[in-house]
Amino acid sequence: MAKDSPKTRERSTVSADLPPYFNIDPDAALADLDAPTSTTGFAAIAEACGRGRADLASRGMNEAGQKQLRLFSTWEITRYLIPVAQAHFRRVLKQNPSLPQGQVEVEGGAKWFTLDEVLILRAFFGAQGSKAKDYTPYRPKDLPAKMVAVANFKGGVGKTSTAAHLAMSAALDGYKVLVIDLDSQGSMTSIFGGQVDDEWQTAFPLLARHYGDHLRLENQRRLDRGDPPQPLDEGLTAAMEMTAQDVIQSTHWPNIDLIGAQLNLYWAEFQIPVWRMAARSWKLWDALTDRLEADGVLNDYDVIFIDTPPALGYLTINGLSAADILLVPMGASFLEFDSTGRFFDMLHSTFASIEDGENLAARALGRPEMGFEWDAVRTVITRYDGAQQGELAGLMQAYLGPTLSPHKQDYTALIGQAGEQVSGIYEADYRDFNRETYARGRETFDATYAAFKRLLLGVWRREELEATQEARAAQ
Repeated sequence: MAKDSPKTRERSTVSADLPPYFNIDPDAALADLDAPTSTTGFAAIAEACGRGRADLASRGMNEAGQKQLRLFSTWEITRYLIPVAQAHFRRVLKQNPSLPQGQVEVEGGAKWFTLDEVLILRAFFGAQGSKAKDYTPYRPKDLPAKMVAVANFKGGVGKTSTAAHLAMSAALDGYKVLVIDLDSQGSMTSIFGGQVDDEWQTAFPLLARHYGDHLRLENQRRLDRGDPPQPLDEGLTAAMEMTAQDVIQSTHWPNIDLIGAQLNLYWAEFQIPVWRMAARSWKLWDALTDRLEADGVLNDYDVIFIDTPPALGYLTINGLSAADILLVPMGASFLEFDSTGRFFDMLHSTFASIEDGENLAARALGRPEMGFEWDAVRTVITRYDGAQQGELAGLMQAYLGPTLSPHKQDYTALIGQAGEQVSGIYEADYRDFNRETYARGRETFDATYAAFKRLLLGVWRREELEATQEARAAQ
């Protein structure tokens, strides 16, 4: 057998040690290449992704093709949902047979309850239980829902995941929640199993109606001056008959409703500036807020979460201007810190420009000037790795101060599994892991919600005290 010469062995060793981008044969590369892609090729790729998306989404559905929320065990309820000892919980159920009694999956096993049943049990303990415990969440009377926008124009920071898990946390805590998906990618809609056929089942009709209402008022002024009115096209005429209730859909969570999104919602980014050009006096940034208030939505819910697109377009501007609280997720890296700083710079430029334009006209007409204001603004570090990112996170905290939430949302294995199943962490059944693993995995999300709830309650309490002071002053 012939042996390799020392020079041959040397060349083989050098070749093996080279990076993989050396010595690529062009003919071999050509053989691997497929045909050029045309415009119709994009449709084929999209169709393939659609089939895969439908397959993945269906894995979390029941036999009827709908998402179904799992059951909750006595252990989970007494540990995470209702602050009562298990023994006392069982005793109360035995003493009150009219209350939900749960179901047993195996003889002698634990009892399991639907979230609807948990809400009934929480209300019972809130009415009959110890006054020293908070069985039901704090919610001031006669105050509207608080709207929370989750935004950043950098993708991959956990924006939708953060919004979804906060919505689920608030629902588990007993709040009635509405989720508004303004991102035409529709990821939030997929998480909550929303069915959206076109833009007329999204927030788009609400924006269209707001413009239509403005146009009708303008047309009346035109007629009063003897000028011809601007016509309402077929789409605007249809929108004038719609309310928020027409686009709100229920989800597999009994106390979470959804205004969903799909690809056609992106059309709003092209249509809104056309409307704005036709009616310069139309306050497009008030469209979402005004319609939700006019349709009674702010009285029907406790908390409204708005998931915005990863860009500062017209939909994002509507979501941000509607919000009482702004949350900005970001990773603990230089690029994400830098990008988030630029995001806030763009927020300043955008909203300052709106204020300057509006107040210039207000001063000329002798009207009060306007200004945007948010009850609270916080950045939140997501997907945090304390072993690798602790120093940078500390530096970011030093520069941002109270704007950066001191809680950092760790990355856990539960995140990966939830993403694969198109679901949230709180939808995972702990029996797929074990109690200890599940408890450790959800700790970071419980802490994220705790930091947010502290912010929410502080904002509500401040508003409640201000309302009380104003009432006293008026007497």
